[in-house]
Amino acid sequence: MTQPSRVFLYAEFQVSIPFTEGVWREANPAMHTVPGLRSKTCLSGINNHSVGGFYEFDSVQSARAYAEGMLVDFAKAADASLSVKLFDGDVVDEASKDMDSPYFAI
Repeated sequence: MTQPSRVFLYAEFQVSIPFTEGVWREANPAMHTVPGLRSKTCLSGINNHSVGGFYEFDSVQSARAYAEGMLVDFAKAADASLSVKLFDGDVVDEASKDMDSPYFAI
């Protein structure tokens, strides 16, 4: 089975710190060093304090290493519940282009 060349990772933390407190300012410099990470879109829950992101990686291995490493470490440090899901970006290529997704620019 061929591994996808584009992997999307969705992560969500249930925490009690509003996104506006700028925790991302501390995390972003480290994010720039994550192997295989192509991009991250930050997410903040509406009317709750869930925070997370939508990430694009170059491989399943890179995405899993990030999820099992930095994401788990952050969740432990923040005493947060963590939810992570991986998605195959190759199989959805045509459908995403048809919907003008910025992640699948022609």
